[in-house]
Amino acid sequence: MSGGLKELIMEINAQTVKELRDKTGAGMMDCKGALTEAGGDMEKAIEFLRKKGLSRAAKRAGRAANEGAVGSYIHMGGKIGVLVEVNCESDFVAKNEDFQAFVKDISMHIAASSPLYLSEEDVPEDIIEKEREIYRAQAKDSGKPDKVIDKIVDGKLKKFYTEVCLLDQPYVKDTDMKVSDYLNNFISKTGENVVIRRFARFQLGEELK
Repeated sequence: MSGGLKELIMEINAQTVKELRDKTGAGMMDCKGALTEAGGDMEKAIEFLRKKGLSRAAKRAGRAANEGAVGSYIHMGGKIGVLVEVNCESDFVAKNEDFQAFVKDISMHIAASSPLYLSEEDVPEDIIEKEREIYRAQAKDSGKPDKVIDKIVDGKLKKFYTEVCLLDQPYVKDTDMKVSDYLNNFISKTGENVVIRRFARFQLGEELK
């Protein structure tokens, strides 16, 4: 083993591994491996784990998730309430404290961030077209040349998704990641396919649509 590698392993101490684990929810050995792969750089290690998590999540996405739990959260003295269904593959995982905590975290996020849809695929086409028309008119009014308007519209639509789609929103407990990142990290941690199936958010006095 080279002297440089020995020094790197010494730098990757238990505290650094724990810090990475707290940030990502990944396993201890995965965190140690990521830090080694990233040369001890915390941000690169997080990116490495997220890519690894996405790969694992993709492999598990086709597996049936028929177990799980319906979680609830009441906020502000009963003025905001959330119901969310999160599915997994086994009853064993559904009853696990980590799974229950994940469901609670998602319901708290929904209470705080008010998503309207679960994902981009759930946004009605007429809503998307209406937003596109607004962004296109704004770009033309500001004097932008026609050749860049479509790119501007696509960029604004992407930002719109981060505001209204649960999976695209910055996660309230760590805004450096999206809710989908948090979900994929949890999938990697559990070893099962985990799906946020549906949710409902109620706010006292809001207009019914």
